[in-house]
Amino acid sequence: MRNIADTINRLNGQRSLAKPTWTKSNTRLGILTDFGSNPGNLLAWTYIPKTFQPGSPLVVVLHGCTQTAADYSDGSGWSELADKYGFALLFPEQQRKNNPNLCFNWFATEDTTRGQGEVCSISQMIEVLRDMLSIDPAKIYVTGLSAGGAMAAAMLATYPEMFKGGAIIAGLPYGSASSIPEAFDRMRGHGLQEGRVLADRVRRASDHQGPWPSISVWHGTADRTVDPLNMEAILGQWRNLHEFQQAPIAGMVNGHPVRKWSDTGGTTVVEAYTINGMGHGTPLQRVGAHSYGSPRPFMLDVGISSTWHIANSWGLLGNERTLVVEQEASAASQPEREPPRHANRSVSDVIEDALRTAGLLK
Repeated sequence: MRNIADTINRLNGQRSLAKPTWTKSNTRLGILTDFGSNPGNLLAWTYIPKTFQPGSPLVVVLHGCTQTAADYSDGSGWSELADKYGFALLFPEQQRKNNPNLCFNWFATEDTTRGQGEVCSISQMIEVLRDMLSIDPAKIYVTGLSAGGAMAAAMLATYPEMFKGGAIIAGLPYGSASSIPEAFDRMRGHGLQEGRVLADRVRRASDHQGPWPSISVWHGTADRTVDPLNMEAILGQWRNLHEFQQAPIAGMVNGHPVRKWSDTGGTTVVEAYTINGMGHGTPLQRVGAHSYGSPRPFMLDVGISSTWHIANSWGLLGNERTLVVEQEASAASQPEREPPRHANRSVSDVIEDALRTAGLLK
């Protein structure tokens, strides 16, 4: 059986095999200091565009393992969008002395409990920047990739009152692991609990009683680092929080399946983008309309910009906001389908899935 070190080595190997035409630099970002007690010992970088006005939104962006804030800023295209639409960006950054692979410690209880560790540090950054820039407190959002996506889930759970919405890319549900061995099991899709159990962990993470933030979940069907079963676990967690029992409205965007659940007023509150054939990374689009970011390790040009679509769902794009789901005429009457799985799964994986479905394996 592979261990967690094998997974990290594979991530580092993917970086070394890639041949990016970029250089790492924090020159575009500014450092934020003196933001509180910082119990998680994180760094904080910001990007405040010249077009920023008081009362504008704030987006908190969390990088993945082996990445830096500058990597994610440049690769994802969030800074490009901020320039165009005038919202502020906050990039918390892990330090190697906290985690040698620069992963946020999304599985550590001491870093994912309200008032403690890394989640507390990020909340302090948000509070200081919100007051410093006169950010609209009703327009604060969080997103992240992989370990950053799992930490975004932790922020939404432990400080839900801070956020209007969140987006999790190739991440994991809050409260699904509390140790490195458990983290590795969950990354493989093993031991994930049902939605109502996971939802209760979010409810117990703070004294918040609702309303809950909206959620956008993105995952590639060929992700061999974080199994796509985690996408379904996140959806189960947040659908239970929002008490959605109905089937989603389904459609296609740029050739990829999308599912959306709406509240009684017709506002989309939970959505899921399943990216066909994509491995582990953030979906980018480099040709045509809505092209932002630049391909590099874990920034994958798959013909759809997650950054643009997430910002659009949050209402950050002003007049550019458009309808992004082409509803299929019969979608509402169709039962919800299991998202596509990687075609090259092993026989043992298939057997494990069958046993888990039958309730014989957790």
